[in-house]
Amino acid sequence: MTGHNPTDRSKLGSKRHILTDKEGIPLSAIITSANTHDVTVAIDTVDSMVLKRSSYKLNDGKKKKKTKKQNLCLDKAYHSKDVEQEIIKRGYIPHIRHRREEKKYSNRHPAVRRWVVERTNSWHNRFRKLFTRYEKKEENYLGLVQLANSIIIYRRIIVM
Repeated sequence: MTGHNPTDRSKLGSKRHILTDKEGIPLSAIITSANTHDVTVAIDTVDSMVLKRSSYKLNDGKKKKKTKKQNLCLDKAYHSKDVEQEIIKRGYIPHIRHRREEKKYSNRHPAVRRWVVERTNSWHNRFRKLFTRYEKKEENYLGLVQLANSIIIYRRIIVM
């Protein structure tokens, strides 16, 4: 899965789509060609989570229990009506905003920050085999990304 990179003189390249939790631990990773738009694989990234979403039950003193929806913060590149509807259908509350609105938005929700995913991308780039893709086959590269995710999770568990 390599495609022409629009920002690098049309050289062939690939893109990693990563879903993380609020601590930066990777939960899902998908590899696509560099010219694939983010909206087209947003739902695939959410669906390919390794850990299934925990369902919280709230009891308001009534007999009925309702499930608590979880927040899902997305970049402006994922803004689409179809993506928003699919995310709501999967039990998430979508938060899609511009990068410029981050300061204004983070005052209301201090736990929601975009730099967490950027830090995870930086952790991936510290692995030499991921920074420059040498593998021809997509399966091999995806395996290396998943191995890097395992190492990142292991390091975060040791630190915590």
